[in-house]
Amino acid sequence: MSEIGAVSLLLALLIATVGFGISVYAGVQRSAVWTRVAERSVGVVFLLVTSAMGALFLAFIQHDYQLVYVASHSARSMALQYRIAALWGGQAGSLLLWLWMLTAYAAAAIWFHRDRVRNLMPWVSAVFLANALFFLVLLVGVTDPFEKLPPGHVTSDGNGLNPLLQHPVMMIHPLMLYTGMVGFVVPFAFAFAALLTGELGESWFRTTRRWTLFPWLFLSIGILLGGRWAYEVLGWGGYWAWDPVENASFMPWLPATAFLHSVMIQEKRDMLRTWNLLLIGLTYTLCLFGTFLTRSGIVQSVHAFAQTPLFVSVFGAYVLITAAVFLVALFWRRAGIRSESKLESVVSREASFLLNNWVFIAILMVVFWGTMFPVFSEALTGNRIAVGPVFFNTMAGPLALLLLFLTGVGPLIAWRRASLSNLRRQFVWPTVCFVVTAAALLAVFGADLGFYALVAWSLAAFVIGTIVQEYARAIRARTRKGEENALQALGALLRKNQQRYGGYVVHLGVVFILIGTTGSVLNQESLENVKPGESFGIHDYRLEYRTADAIPAQHYGGAVARLALFRDDAPLATMTPEKRMYWLEQQPASIPSVYSTLREDLYVILTAIENDGSATFKVYRNPLVNWIWIGGVVFVLGTLLVMWPHPERR
Repeated sequence: MSEIGAVSLLLALLIATVGFGISVYAGVQRSAVWTRVAERSVGVVFLLVTSAMGALFLAFIQHDYQLVYVASHSARSMALQYRIAALWGGQAGSLLLWLWMLTAYAAAAIWFHRDRVRNLMPWVSAVFLANALFFLVLLVGVTDPFEKLPPGHVTSDGNGLNPLLQHPVMMIHPLMLYTGMVGFVVPFAFAFAALLTGELGESWFRTTRRWTLFPWLFLSIGILLGGRWAYEVLGWGGYWAWDPVENASFMPWLPATAFLHSVMIQEKRDMLRTWNLLLIGLTYTLCLFGTFLTRSGIVQSVHAFAQTPLFVSVFGAYVLITAAVFLVALFWRRAGIRSESKLESVVSREASFLLNNWVFIAILMVVFWGTMFPVFSEALTGNRIAVGPVFFNTMAGPLALLLLFLTGVGPLIAWRRASLSNLRRQFVWPTVCFVVTAAALLAVFGADLGFYALVAWSLAAFVIGTIVQEYARAIRARTRKGEENALQALGALLRKNQQRYGGYVVHLGVVFILIGTTGSVLNQESLENVKPGESFGIHDYRLEYRTADAIPAQHYGGAVARLALFRDDAPLATMTPEKRMYWLEQQPASIPSVYSTLREDLYVILTAIENDGSATFKVYRNPLVNWIWIGGVVFVLGTLLVMWPHPERR
């Protein structure tokens, strides 16, 4: 089967090369016949890459240790699901997964638009095939997933997968991230095709709205799952460390989110055309850059790949060329992009959306600079200097507060120009929510809470007040007619204006996430060494260490400790943190035990078991952390409400 995979990639490279030439020819000649040929070549490349993916899957399932990639990332003692997930556990397999998803998106986009926007399709096909060509060149010439070991070096077992990746979330998290990051190739292709053809009206972004929302949703899910994985697996009691790989997924999310906001202004007022094209180009370029960042190994991360000079040079050059070509096309069409509509007032919804965009870009610059600072410092001084969470939180924290404020302000301000009476009427209820919440927090926590948390939670109340007010007024306006009750009115709002009212649900999810992250200011931690039968406490919890037992597992060994958890002498749960050693990989791992409530998590880590039978535990109390995951669920539901198709709107 490995030979089938290797041949499939070679054939795909040949078809993609020919198809790219045909696409360019069809675009220049405006030939409908050759456009169809180019589109079919995309479908053939997808089928060939699918064949290669299937061959590599079978190689992992069947323990084909003749292949260097299979031998390096799996072992017979691994469970089947982790052997399958090992396909994207290394560089070659992850690039093949990226290529497969790219060609799947390309084939789907061409199928759905086979009878629409025909003038754009040859150039759309060209963009798809150019991207596929690049990854095919990498897989065939630089990092071959079907490379074989010399006959004398084939072993009966493999080296195994990084134990940190052997977790159920890691079977889903990479797929979600890839579905998101790769998916932005579709709006990028249509935007680039619009620039080349000069058809810069509404067709390109109306055509690709759902093609933007879909990957944005999955990228968001991937980021949240990555936080959950870090929280459960890495054993440091946190969910976000501003790790370069975390930042690599967060950076394209920022301009994509800005685009989804500013595109509404282009729809309503025919403004921000340049902004929208630039944001789409920036989003996909950052998706490529994020892949380059993690696959090249130029930055240190718990899940970055090994660095190879050839790979760094080739991939880095491709990212720069992609960005440069798009910017040149944007500059070339600058006259046709200009809009006759102008910003009429700084106190308008358009102005708040524009400021919203600038804040997203400012956060992006902070994240980019902090992520790449070790590379920049090494190039300038010869010393690699990294910045930590303090830098990111200090620089991005105030911007996040401003963004939260704008989230509440945007719906309250009228289009074009807001009047004083309108502002007074709209801001009363949200402002009351802000003031009452701030006063209540000061009364409960006093000066211990800190300025950042006080402002963040008060602004969260402001935004929630805005959302409730918008829903209440809209429902009341519909029920006054006497034809609908409140529930029917709510359904009509979500059906007839799903972009607006579904968007409010998304905003509510974001507010919950920020409430959860800000809860970290109240975190507590404790490090204790206790003997069996002894107890220790944190806040109003008491933990009694009972015993530790060996783990009877084939792939790893270690110990599991048992602790009884009490609050005010009332029993709550049995905590079972583990300390593992993966034999094949010779790598330790800590598996925490977590007691969760809506109010807080108690997070227990077994750090060591001593010769005298005592054990050392690290315990974290993480208030409000579960509101991050609750907010994630609300966020996803809101996005689905925005995307949900309704027959009368087709």
